[in-house]
Amino acid sequence: MKRLLIVWHSRTGAARSMAEAAADAARAEAEVVLRRAAEAVPDDVLAADGYLFVCPENLASMSGEMKEFFDRTYYSCLERLNGRPYAALIAAGSDGANAARQLARIATGWRLKPIAEPLIVCTHAQTPEAIAAEKRLTDAQLQPCRDVGQALAAGLAMGLF
Repeated sequence: MKRLLIVWHSRTGAARSMAEAAADAARAEAEVVLRRAAEAVPDDVLAADGYLFVCPENLASMSGEMKEFFDRTYYSCLERLNGRPYAALIAAGSDGANAARQLARIATGWRLKPIAEPLIVCTHAQTPEAIAAEKRLTDAQLQPCRDVGQALAAGLAMGLF
């Protein structure tokens, strides 16, 4: 069975919910390893057949904990992941595009193959209170996350990627 590694970071729960929804949908097709970014290590990355990276956009950038995951694992995995598939899920208050671009640049350096455009779930949190508040995403917001997780896992299982 192919292994899908889902690396996630979340402060307010939105990205965590997105990662869990994708993982639940992927489990029928692949072995899913769900790791918080702070706990993921190079061996997790090297042992996976595909990847789903899930994080919030903070201050027009991917979250610091997700960036730190890449800082810790990037060079020890470089040139060892070429051609493996990945997708990205971004939780954002308004935009998310910069975090998606930053993540894509790192994935390009690893020579990963994107299987979908980054999925950005917008929470519309704009005030300091709303930004810091715990997020509860709707089923309509989580369904596209499930779809990405299922599609990535199914593609792995069928040998498409």
